[in-house]
Amino acid sequence: MLRVLFVLSEMVPYSKTGGLADVGGALPLALQQLGDDIRVLVPWYGRPDLNEMHRICSVNVPYTHEAAEIWITTNRPQVYFLRYPAYYERGGGPYQNTLGQDWPDNPRRFALLNRVAVELAQGRVAGLDWRPDLVHVHDWQTGLIPYLLELETRVGNTRPATLFTIHNLAYQGRFDPAIMTELHMPGADFHWQGTELYGAFSFMKAGLVYSDRLSTVSPTYAQEIQTDAFGMGLQGLLQQRAGQLSGILNGVDEVHWNPRADPYLPAHYHARNLVGKSQCKAQLQQHLGLEAQADFFLLGMISRLVDQKGIDMVLEVLPDLLQRGMQVAILGSGEKHYETRLQELAAIHPGRLAVHIGFDEGLSHRIEAGADAFLMPSRFEPCGLNQMYSLRYGTLPIVHQTGGLADTVVDAGDIARDYERNGFVFSIAHSDDLHHAVLRAAALFQQPAAWQRLQQQAMAGNYSWEHSALAYQRLYQQILARP
Repeated sequence: MLRVLFVLSEMVPYSKTGGLADVGGALPLALQQLGDDIRVLVPWYGRPDLNEMHRICSVNVPYTHEAAEIWITTNRPQVYFLRYPAYYERGGGPYQNTLGQDWPDNPRRFALLNRVAVELAQGRVAGLDWRPDLVHVHDWQTGLIPYLLELETRVGNTRPATLFTIHNLAYQGRFDPAIMTELHMPGADFHWQGTELYGAFSFMKAGLVYSDRLSTVSPTYAQEIQTDAFGMGLQGLLQQRAGQLSGILNGVDEVHWNPRADPYLPAHYHARNLVGKSQCKAQLQQHLGLEAQADFFLLGMISRLVDQKGIDMVLEVLPDLLQRGMQVAILGSGEKHYETRLQELAAIHPGRLAVHIGFDEGLSHRIEAGADAFLMPSRFEPCGLNQMYSLRYGTLPIVHQTGGLADTVVDAGDIARDYERNGFVFSIAHSDDLHHAVLRAAALFQQPAAWQRLQQQAMAGNYSWEHSALAYQRLYQQILARP
């Protein structure tokens, strides 16, 4: 039985800004079900309620004057909540304030998380008689942990093995090097082969350099980040560490995302009986004020409204798609000018375009079930989850061929992979290519038998976390087998 400490900055159901939180909520549980002893450390941002957990100890952080607390729940896997009110109990989100601006003290906030994680990893927290074999850390917010554990070995201490998983290389935790003094970081390692990245002190770079092994969230993204186009300035380092870099596709929560039993849906269905999906479409059209026509091709999109997600390409093609009689339902938030333009178009095209700015969990499930196809034209997408939700719900994804989208969606026209075909793929991130892919999908929608066959193939895929957890378990064993 492996003892593994997960360290994350967010975790469903307690906090979430993106897919990292979904991984935090699902992968530890899947690994525990395979027999491993998994503990998770995450900041406490106000959930769960204090009366649902209890305080077990305080932690005096080395080289600082900070004393934090660790609280736990009785759930499994065991979750350790790091409580430090001045850093984590505030309005806004885990990383930004209510205006969408990064918290200026982010380096201090997450350095504290990293320091406490090291104390746990080294078995130095009173009241916790447990020490991991391996520490699995995620994204820049935990990137100092492998480095701090490496420093432990320089003073003669042993340490657990480390695995650093990249969820999105674009976010690198880069800060003015003056912060290093306050964070008690050694200046000797601030150079191009250490923690320095283009003149900045980088949490991400520290994780990439000092972790025993690296992974990312899809096989294709593992290759892409070694290129100039996707490497975000770190491609040289990732090429050097290619032998220690693995790509493991994320899974989906098959209990939470299950069209057979989804509590958010007005009707349930499965691959052999899609009648309930038609009922979901009719209800979605009614709820969003769209014209209630079963034969209208209804496109769904749930996304952050930012350039990475290709919303600018969607805006370019929307007028023509709506003119052709298609319907579009969009749920998301992001850059204000995109939100405004979408709302303007919705006002011009009532009954055809519905836009909901913000996030609504129930509506996201109803769009996945009620739409005929799902738009996901991301310029880059490390893994992506919505395309896998769409596949499970028989809502055929229309995606750009990148990252995890390329690893999960096989184009309907790919004759060589006939029995794997499950969606529509375009290879160049340009509005013309997106437009052509949507028109191909709309044309096939007019052939009910062919469309249903593609839906059934999509729904037959295995997107479970168990498959991903087995891959991580094998990777853990490989890491621990080496000195």
